[in-house]
Amino acid sequence: EVQLVESGGGLVQAGGSLNLSCQASGVIFEDSLVGWFRQAPGKEREGVATRRGSNGKTYYGQFVKGRFTISTDVAKKMIYLQMNNLKPEDTAIYYCGAHLEVIESWDHASWGQGTQVTVSS
Repeated sequence: EVQLVESGGGLVQAGGSLNLSCQASGVIFEDSLVGWFRQAPGKEREGVATRRGSNGKTYYGQFVKGRFTISTDVAKKMIYLQMNNLKPEDTAIYYCGAHLEVIESWDHASWGQGTQVTVSS
């Protein structure tokens, strides 16, 4: 059974940094697509960053523009999102997700409970 638990959110001033963590028990990293999504009030959930386990390829939302980095520590079963130069528009609940690559759909992913990120201007 896959269980994802996020941590590391909080309140930060614009221009600051946060490092989100996700404990990903039950995830087979080498066969999975893992990633971070976010949802702001009144908006749909959007993809922030994903990483494919089979080849290490990463994908970032266009709004990231080099500010965020997704990484994993397979031995520790961890997924990280380092966020730099945060902007008020980055304020959202950030969710960690994972699914097997063969499924190829986030509709069938496992999700954490989310961690709140608030960026003040």
